[in-house]
Amino acid sequence: MSKLMMDKERREKWINFIYSLNPDINPKAVQLMDEMRRVSHALYQIRENSVNETGISYAKFRILMVLLFSQEVEGRNELNPSEISRLQGTSRNTISALIRDLEDDGLIERRLNKNDRRKFNIRLTKAGEARVQAHLRHHFNIIGNCFNTLSDDEKDTLSQILNKINAAAQEANS
Repeated sequence: MSKLMMDKERREKWINFIYSLNPDINPKAVQLMDEMRRVSHALYQIRENSVNETGISYAKFRILMVLLFSQEVEGRNELNPSEISRLQGTSRNTISALIRDLEDDGLIERRLNKNDRRKFNIRLTKAGEARVQAHLRHHFNIIGNCFNTLSDDEKDTLSQILNKINAAAQEANS
């Protein structure tokens, strides 16, 4: 039996198992959740692998992308760590550790906040800007290729569906 068949059979057993624990749940909902988890995991692996040659993790690469976006599109050369944390949806402690590593690598620098000398802001160094610029196109080509299997209508439909699911998930979390 092929690995694909074994995986499919195991997923079906998983759905039946969940259904046996909670017969009120719609088995199709469990199946969709499992499919979304698999897609999410595959996309996670793709994005991590797509930045391997940068020598930094995807989490660090995202910080560089946020700083580049802020610089190029919003005209802001600096962001404070709290802003980066909020934009990344990551805890302040995690962002602080990533910032330290990026600073040690010479990809960002800290500068004291002109208005509040107790705070500091983060900005890209020339090396950080060059690193993110060199890999952005490659990264988004790889990610984009995953969605090129869909027609424009399918992409629109998927976007609408994902937004509906996200709204329901946000409501469940509040």
